[in-house]
Amino acid sequence: MDELWSEDILGADFRALTLPLEPDDEGQRVATLVAYEPEGSRLPGSESGRLGPEPLLPEPEARLRDDQPPVRAVLYLHGFSDYFFQVELAGTLHERGWAFFALDLHKYGRSLRPGQTPGFATSLDDYDADLEAAIAALRRRLAKRAAERSVQLQDPHLDLHQEWKRSPDPAPSPVVELVLMAHSTGGLTAALWASRNPGRIAGLVLNSPWLDTQGSALLRSAAQGILDTVSRLRPKARLRLPELGLYFRSISDTRDGEWTIDPAWRPETGFPIRAGWLAAVLAGQATLARGISIEAPVLVLCSTASTISATWNDAMLETDTVLDVTPMVRRAAELGRCVTIRRLPGAMHDVFLSRRDVRRAAIDAAAWWLDAYVPTQSSHSPMAVTASDDDRG
Repeated sequence: MDELWSEDILGADFRALTLPLEPDDEGQRVATLVAYEPEGSRLPGSESGRLGPEPLLPEPEARLRDDQPPVRAVLYLHGFSDYFFQVELAGTLHERGWAFFALDLHKYGRSLRPGQTPGFATSLDDYDADLEAAIAALRRRLAKRAAERSVQLQDPHLDLHQEWKRSPDPAPSPVVELVLMAHSTGGLTAALWASRNPGRIAGLVLNSPWLDTQGSALLRSAAQGILDTVSRLRPKARLRLPELGLYFRSISDTRDGEWTIDPAWRPETGFPIRAGWLAAVLAGQATLARGISIEAPVLVLCSTASTISATWNDAMLETDTVLDVTPMVRRAAELGRCVTIRRLPGAMHDVFLSRRDVRRAAIDAAAWWLDAYVPTQSSHSPMAVTASDDDRG
């Protein structure tokens, strides 16, 4: 398949691929897969972003051996009113031997098109198509990388494009140990997907997942009943909820935070909350409340405390200001038989955007857990072709 990868907005170390999806009443939908491919690990001949008109395949004798170790890969999923920009996370996991990918869901970030309602969906199951397309695309990308590496190890000076022309048969795909990593509402979506798709992933890492809503079960049930009625009649009706922008203030480098954020993709007060979307979230949380069992091991990362307030205070720089971590942790413990919960003092809602020492602790905790539950069988990064590798040729 001839796929057009282009340089991503995050710079030359990142590549992006648009994934077409089925249209809806607002027109064509797409998702966007982002790959972290720093210098030295990029596909040969892809400096312009294009993989080339010929399929990237090696000679048969250079194709993958049956005993080649699995490729370990992470697919990152963002939350509501969000998109992928966590570059430190990508770089650190790459250094530790993980192929890193991220997905901007349809109607979010890189995938938001003119005339579309930002972040809108009437069921979290709608994102199944995004995830399936992304997983298929990242497997193709990794197969091409593994095939190229196999050829280069045999002859670093080989003209790969000429070899691909002479060898049109598809290369076998490597075994991919895939871990899904997801934040906030994306964490809810990922948990539900994982429970419906046993055996598809090797692990699930949840970053402050929105697994439950603050308040009594009776209140939540009543709210969901009202929302269900409204969402059937006017699914895109905007709910008039407080729009404070305090979390944006804590992370944006234009306020008190450290991160450069696109205000069109992550507005200061967030996307408008629509009845159909909130009903979908509550329905997903109700499914969790009835009980699910995720087969894969699960890691949950979150803060030790929340600060839910309508006015700013500096505690918001070191606590979760979006979700109440108490019901989050309680529900997280029920996700499956193998659940690890790591609460991080000083962490914000997105633990990987916290102050430097806290986010380093969060990344280290995730990397340690990943190595423990998805151990490597090779000391080399699956995405890298290093000088020492070339020397072996």
